[in-house]
Amino acid sequence: MAEPDLNLLIALDALLAEGSVAGAARRLGLSASAMSRTLTRLRTATNDALLVRAGRHMVLTPRAEELRERTRTVVQDARTVLRPSETELDIATLQREFTIRANDGFVEAFGALLIAETTKEAPWVRLRFAPKAEKTSTYLREGLVDLEIGVVADMGPEVRVQALFRDRFMGIVRKGHPLAKKKIVTPKQYVAFGHVVASRKGRTAGPVDEALASLGLERSIIAVVPSFQAVLTVAQASDLVGLVPASFVADQSHREGNAYAMHAFELPVKTPGITVSQMWHPRLDGDPAHRWLRQLVLTACRSRIPL
Repeated sequence: MAEPDLNLLIALDALLAEGSVAGAARRLGLSASAMSRTLTRLRTATNDALLVRAGRHMVLTPRAEELRERTRTVVQDARTVLRPSETELDIATLQREFTIRANDGFVEAFGALLIAETTKEAPWVRLRFAPKAEKTSTYLREGLVDLEIGVVADMGPEVRVQALFRDRFMGIVRKGHPLAKKKIVTPKQYVAFGHVVASRKGRTAGPVDEALASLGLERSIIAVVPSFQAVLTVAQASDLVGLVPASFVADQSHREGNAYAMHAFELPVKTPGITVSQMWHPRLDGDPAHRWLRQLVLTACRSRIPL
C-alpha cells in the first residue's frame, strides 16, 4: 500500500485556514495554479471536494470543517517534533519566521527596537507584524500567529498571558501651541480646542469623554484618523489636540532629529490605566525558540516602559 504524501497536510492546513486557493497559495509561497493542482490531489486523497463555490466565494464542505481543527493540530505537532530541543537550540543560527499580531501603536513604538534586537541576536529570524483589526483568539488557536499583543480581552481560558507594561493616554500639541506653554492643562483649557483621535472603526467617545462629562464638559472632535502616527502628523500641522499612548510618546523621544517634535502633557482628567500584555497558545509553551521570542519582547518593552 502506497504511503500518503504527508506534505499534503501542510497544504490542506493552509487551504482550510484560508478558505481559498489564492489565500493558501500566498501563505505557502506558491502560484495559484500550483495550489489548484494540490487541491485536486487533496480531493482525490480525501474523496471530498473540500472547497466548493458559493456565489463569488469558496466555502468549506462539512468534511473540510470536520478536518480543519484536526489538521491544524497534526501540523503543529509535526512542526514541534522537527524543531530542535532546548539543549540544541542556537539562536544565532535559528532560521524561522515569527508572526506577531499587534496594533499600529505597538508597532510604531516598539517595532524598530524589536527588529534591531532580533537582528543582533538571531540574524536569520524574521519578524512579521500582522494587523489587529479585532480582538479574537482565533489567530492564536489556529496557529496563524505566534504572539498577540494588546489589552487582554475574552481570549479563552487556555491562552497564556504575560503583562508587558502599563500604559496611559497623554495629550499632544505642536510646539508653539497655546497649551504647550501651560505647566498644567486644566479641563476647560483642554476642551477649548478641537481634537484629533485615532480609531480604525471611526469611534470617537472613550474614557476621556466620560471623565469630561462627569465635569459637565465635552471636547469637540474635529477629525478621526486611522493611526497614532496620523494623529501626530495632523496635530503637528494644526492647532488640534491629539490623544496618544505614553508608549508612543516615549518612542518619539528616542528618535534623534525627530521631524515631528511635539509637546506632550498629562491629561487634565483621570482615566483608567491600560495593561498591555503578550498572549500565546499553550502549544508553544515548551518551544525554546518561542520562549526566546517572549523574553525578547518582554525585555524590549520593559526597557522603555516599566510595569
